[in-house]
Amino acid sequence: MNDSLLKAKELFTAYYGNFIQMHREGKLEEYRAYELPKETETEWLQEMLNRFSRELSITNWDAMLRLQALARNSQDSRLLENMVAFASRHLMSADSIVKLMYAEITIELIISIPNPYSKELIFRAFKLTIRLLEDIIAGPLVADPGHELHLFGLKDKKSLNNRAKKDIDVIIDYLDNLV
Repeated sequence: MNDSLLKAKELFTAYYGNFIQMHREGKLEEYRAYELPKETETEWLQEMLNRFSRELSITNWDAMLRLQALARNSQDSRLLENMVAFASRHLMSADSIVKLMYAEITIELIISIPNPYSKELIFRAFKLTIRLLEDIIAGPLVADPGHELHLFGLKDKKSLNNRAKKDIDVIIDYLDNLV
């Protein structure tokens, strides 16, 4: 990869392909000067999607946040599919905070970002999300070291349960309007 293509890729990936953010930071003109084909940008988005999906973890949700940022610029439903697949395999054994964070990021990803997701995928994602939230409500409060409640706007098990219930209500309202 030549130096100019490498610099263009660095800019593109640093902003998750978001041209608005590049513009705000004064980098869009520099990026546009490389005159890249759309196919190259699509390839880079795919690379980021694959890398962030491989990095998903119950001990560190940075990859989930990166996928959320990428969703604002990518119309690839594999993004949500990969998150759902990971969550269904790994999250039932996670602590209460990790379950809540994954649930809330999934909700925001579907509701607040215009997306190409099929109704079937949305239903599957929300079914799993509700299962996670119900598990939070039904089970004991489990917080791994470093997951102090106050860092997540929580005080105790009751506030955790209330937040999980509110998240379930948001899902139900969204699904009522979807059908």
